[in-house]
Amino acid sequence: MSLGSAEKSSSEINPYRFSWQQTMLRIKDPIVTIPFYENHFGFKLIHKYDFPQWKFSLYFLAVFPEDEIFDITPGTPESEAYLWTMKGTCLELTHNHGSESDPDFKVNNGNVEPYRGFGHIAVMTKDVYAACAELEANGVLFQKRPDEGKMKGIAFALDPDGYYVEVIKRANTSTVNNKFTFAQTMFRVKDANKALHFYRDLLGMTLFHEKHIGVGTDWGFSLYFLAHVTEEQLKTLNLPADRTSEESYHVIQHMFSPVIEITHNHGTELKPDFKYHNGNDQDEGQLRGFGHVGYLVDDLDKACAFLEENGVSFKKKPQEGNMRGLAFAYDPDNYWVEIIQRGGIKMA
Repeated sequence: MSLGSAEKSSSEINPYRFSWQQTMLRIKDPIVTIPFYENHFGFKLIHKYDFPQWKFSLYFLAVFPEDEIFDITPGTPESEAYLWTMKGTCLELTHNHGSESDPDFKVNNGNVEPYRGFGHIAVMTKDVYAACAELEANGVLFQKRPDEGKMKGIAFALDPDGYYVEVIKRANTSTVNNKFTFAQTMFRVKDANKALHFYRDLLGMTLFHEKHIGVGTDWGFSLYFLAHVTEEQLKTLNLPADRTSEESYHVIQHMFSPVIEITHNHGTELKPDFKYHNGNDQDEGQLRGFGHVGYLVDDLDKACAFLEENGVSFKKKPQEGNMRGLAFAYDPDNYWVEIIQRGGIKMA
């Protein structure tokens, strides 16, 4: 199998230095959800924004290596500067004011027909069974425990809004000793080739592993795992040329940084009317939930021009709207993809 862009240098693959920086989820109540991720999975609040004029707040959480101390106060200029120059990936939680007191408020978690799309975030731990037993003892609910279903050894916890949090195994030989790390964001796509072109060839992500299950059946599906790494990091990771090999997945099990997991159910690409819910559209009365993945770039205007030249359409261009220094593109499945100027956003 030829990987195309995987054979090029990092500067050729990713000339605008796209780096995956965030996954955004809408939530009902930050007083409930933030402690959930902090206390159970080791996330730490790194920054927050309050926009009373637009009646919403943003909270950014990240997991740090055990030997790295984050001691900046969230909501300060220092934490804002850190957020928009960070090298890792954070979880952005969006709270629309008033939802916490609305008894009827709920989100679309992306896994219920007919509005599936986003699948889950994931955390990685060395002992899935012990970790899940502890989580359940501490009141965490589960969609699937590790010993249930056909796929043993993985679990799906439920966060306070019903989003799935997959619990997956880290390699025992990994030098990462965090109890949990932020490991994945998964969403479903209609056409794997189009999605890979967008995330790999345009946004410069590296395909680490692919898995094809049930090929030739009416239930077959494929999984693709992508991450942003430099050319130097690739050399130290010893990523095999065969991205279908178990060895290529073992590389992921040793990494601290998360991957984007793209799920393709075979045959959807042949159905002209097939589509997934992007987590944002409400034209058919859908609930909202997942908002977007976001990427930092060195030059927002040039990066967006590059995407537009390659046929990418935009919900918001850099000079539009009240917030400058960011844009929203559409991926091939109409998921929103935020593009952010490295260094931060500005108000118009």
